[in-house]
Amino acid sequence: MSGGDYEVPPDKSIVETLRDASISVPTSCEQGVCGTCLTAGLEGTPDHRDMFLTDEEREANDQMTPCVSRSYTAVIVLDL
Repeated sequence: MSGGDYEVPPDKSIVETLRDASISVPTSCEQGVCGTCLTAGLEGTPDHRDMFLTDEEREANDQMTPCVSRSYTAVIVLDL
C-alpha cells in the first residue's frame, strides 16, 4: 500500500483504520453483506468474515471485504 503501513487494533476494522489515516474506501453496509468495499489483496491471507464472497472466491485469497474481515497473516497488502 502506497503511503505507509497501518496497524489495525482489535477494536477497529481495516476500513475504520484507513479512514483514520484519511484513506477512503467506498462502503455501504459495513457488515460484510453488500460487497461495496470489496478490495483486491496483493499479499497476505485474509480472514474472511463477510457474507458476500463465495467459498471459491475466499479460497482464491485475492480479494476481501475490509469492512469486516481481518488477516491471518501479520501483514496484509491491499490494492487501494
